[in-house]
Amino acid sequence: MSKRKRLTGKEALEAATAEVDYGPLLSSLGVEIPKDLLIHALTHRSFANENGHLPNNERLEFLGDAVLGLSVAGQLYQQYPTRPESDISKMRASIVSRYGLADIAREISLGQYILLGKGEIVTDGRDKDSILADTTEAILGAIYRTHGFEVARDTVLRLFQHKIDVASATGRHQDWKTTLQERLAERKLEMPVYEASSTGPEHEQTFTAVVYVGGEKLGVGQGTNKKLAEQAAAHVAVGALADDITFGKLKKTATAGQPHDAGETPENA
Repeated sequence: MSKRKRLTGKEALEAATAEVDYGPLLSSLGVEIPKDLLIHALTHRSFANENGHLPNNERLEFLGDAVLGLSVAGQLYQQYPTRPESDISKMRASIVSRYGLADIAREISLGQYILLGKGEIVTDGRDKDSILADTTEAILGAIYRTHGFEVARDTVLRLFQHKIDVASATGRHQDWKTTLQERLAERKLEMPVYEASSTGPEHEQTFTAVVYVGGEKLGVGQGTNKKLAEQAAAHVAVGALADDITFGKLKKTATAGQPHDAGETPENA
């Protein structure tokens, strides 16, 4: 019995997309995209690399990122005329963040259409924030290539308008490491120290970060890379700082490490 020939390259791409109905996705986007360009935008590098190094969507992602950033920046500038640059800059960063993009991808059920390699499929790649965000940008790049900037901008605003309407300068996905440093400085406490470790094979590692303040463990977080794990740990630590007992314990530790005036003892300091 002869072994079944493994499809690669264009054959594998055609086999994976031949019977897929892209109508619902295009309906959610509100625009038409030529099928070959749409498939290109949906092709993750893991699928491309497993099948003869097909073209992947990273160049379209680069283009879509620029379209997205300018579209959202222009709308924020117009919609919030009294807000300073520092505010609308933070608002834009939150809206176009990996998490903001992944939210939109889930709203339009983008994950089910993404072409992934076997490794990403078994690790639930269709629901990974990073893959969803990158593919959303690639789709926007494809819309720009097909229709030009005005249609691409209108698509961005249609998809992201709610996020723009409810945007604030302290978004849900803010930089928690910076926030933690600011909160600690306000309370005159030591700056945080992070320790990170990882488990799993190199291509699908899980990182765990622990953040310490004054030697006290204040938060633990996990992520698909060190940066995300540290952000998650910092987020937990910011919440812990709001607890009076935790804050009192950290303050006591900080005070114990300070020199006392002459004649003072720790008990009556």
